[in-house]
Amino acid sequence: MNDCAQPAGCVSSRGEFQISTDRSRLDLACIQTFLSESYWSPGIPIEVVRTAIANSICFGVYRCAEQVGFARVITDRATFAYLADVFILPAWRGQGLGTWLIDAIMQHENLQGLRRFMLATRDAHELYRRFGFDLPAQPGRLMEILRARPYGGA
Repeated sequence: MNDCAQPAGCVSSRGEFQISTDRSRLDLACIQTFLSESYWSPGIPIEVVRTAIANSICFGVYRCAEQVGFARVITDRATFAYLADVFILPAWRGQGLGTWLIDAIMQHENLQGLRRFMLATRDAHELYRRFGFDLPAQPGRLMEILRARPYGGA
């Protein structure tokens, strides 16, 4: 099999790009490096990333064998899901890969019929609105515990 062949776990393909839910294909170092430099999880340790991946439905975006994007969904697969850690590496942005990734997630068989699907974003509201996400209808019902620097740092 060459690097661009469609392996097991492929949920969508487009030219030389693939989206896969096969955890064995995930480039843990790539994911941890990006997340540790992101605004939402600065300094996240590799072990925390490993645990998060183990307990989520994960979606890797690949150009042949190279990982270029990622997202994960934390869910009970029946009533609730939370979309997290969505990214496309900077060198691959502007090609519609992020939109394609969210579309693949929203079509995934284990994420249908949910009562609530949530996410948090600082700057991608318009992307997510295309898929039906909106501000909470009743924000007064939502609560959170937010630990701004759970992995250390200033």
